[in-house]
Amino acid sequence: MRYLALLCLLAACNTAGPHFRGLPVTTVTIDGSTFDVRVNGRLAEAIRTNMQYAPRFGPIQSRAGRAMEMVSGCSVKEVRGDQAQATGILDCGKGGPKIDRLKPQGEYDCYTVDSYISAATNELVLDLDCTLI
Repeated sequence: MRYLALLCLLAACNTAGPHFRGLPVTTVTIDGSTFDVRVNGRLAEAIRTNMQYAPRFGPIQSRAGRAMEMVSGCSVKEVRGDQAQATGILDCGKGGPKIDRLKPQGEYDCYTVDSYISAATNELVLDLDCTLI
């Protein structure tokens, strides 16, 4: 029974919260922390999906906020949560968040760090390291 509970816990490590289910997800890596980010109106959710040893919420909170800003195109007024899941309150001005605000701001030089086939979606996933040229 314990193994079943552990399997269920591990399988749900990046499941969206109730307000974010069914929404598109964008994966962002900030300073070594990888987040699945979803935006719903003036709220954003960042779920940390990578392994890190005993992180404090302070640095994770800042990184999650930056990831939410990148995906939503809005500034983040406040980030609440813990090391695994954070919810941000967005300040988008008039008109709300616009996911298409993320436009390239220059050219990037990238190389592939890792690649694998996602078991969940059967799609190729690339882990890129990019530098703005």
